[in-house]
Order: sequence, then C-alpha cells, then structure tokens
Amino acid sequence: MIPIPAILPVIANQPLLQKIFNTLIDSFIDNKVGIAENFLSELLSAHLKDNLNTLYTDKLLLYAGTGNDTLVVHNKSVRSDKIYWLDRSHNDPYENEFFDLMDDFVSYLNSTCYTGITGYEFHYALYEEGSFYKKHLDQFKNNESRKYSMITYLNSDWQQADGGELCIHQDGLAQHISPENGKSVFFKSSELEHEVLLTNKPRMSITGWFKVS
Repeated sequence: MIPIPAILPVIANQPLLQKIFNTLIDSFIDNKVGIAENFLSELLSAHLKDNLNTLYTDKLLLYAGTGNDTLVVHNKSVRSDKIYWLDRSHNDPYENEFFDLMDDFVSYLNSTCYTGITGYEFHYALYEEGSFYKKHLDQFKNNESRKYSMITYLNSDWQQADGGELCIHQDGLAQHISPENGKSVFFKSSELEHEVLLTNKPRMSITGWFKVS
C-alpha cells in the first residue's frame, strides 16, 4: 500500500481539477457509482497507455488472481486479465504524475467527505481479446482495508461493438459503463458486485483501491 503523504497537496487553485473531482464525488453520492469523463488528460493517458503497451511487449504483465496473500487463486475461467503493479519506486515520471493526481483526489475526498483514506494501491490491467472478469466484490473476506475502488480507462476510439464494458449490479439492475479513454469510475469496494464483460479487442485500464490502515 502506498501511504498518503503527510503534507497533502492543495488543489484550491486548480478549478478544472476540482470540478472533475466534484463530478466524480457527486455522481457517487447520487447513485453509489461515481463517473467522471476526462479524469486523466489526453497527454497523461497516452503516456500511461504507452507504458502499458511496452510492459505487454516485454512480457512483464502477469495473469491476475483472486484472493490475497496465501489465498490467491489463478483461475482463467473467473478472470483472464493481466496486470502490473504501479509503484513510485519505479521512478516513472508518468506513473508518478498519476500518483500525484491520486494524492490530490484523496486530499479532496478526505476533506470534503471525511473518508479517512490513508493509502492506495493501483495496477495496470490489460484484457486481451476474449478476456473477461466474472461478477465479484473487491473487498477481501479476510481484510477490510479496501474501502473504495477506482478504475481509469486508457482506450481510445472505443466502440460499443468492442465489448469490455464494466457491468455494475445494484438493486437488481445492471449498469453498463463503457471503458472510454480518460474516464474514471469510483464506488465502494464492499458494496457493489461488478464484472468486466467479454472484450473483443485489447482493453486497458489502471485499477486500484483507496485503503485505510
């Protein structure tokens, strides 16, 4: 888990960023699912997508599992995406720019909603053609530190026929969210079951969780 800096950044002088944060938080309050278009700038999104493509070409992505620690299980009939964890120790300028953005968002979230978030963890995720992730919750049964889930997409020119929608199940209804470039989705990790529908072309994102110690 990456801890939140002791001295958090101030974003009061960044009205556009504050507007995007408000959009994400307000839609979460209204519907338990926060959605903000253009959460990532086109430039940062492009750099992160290049990083992910390079990691894929270099065969550094690993098949993801379910569970945590010694309970992790790799079952491609449940999920078939590949991942790579982000870390400031990589000293990648674009990953660190992404982390700076997350620090800003957590600062704003804690100050406006009193969520008490103390850290986070994020990984790249790539769904190859024909990949999916069946219905699940993000919070582990043996560890409740994950409080909020956040997914940010890196897919340019996404079309409905490409598949790969995020499907969130709530009150007997299914909400389908297209994985379009720069869009972020935010929801409570313990409350909403969700799945990634079969994708018909490579689908890329950064997925992670805001945590409490």
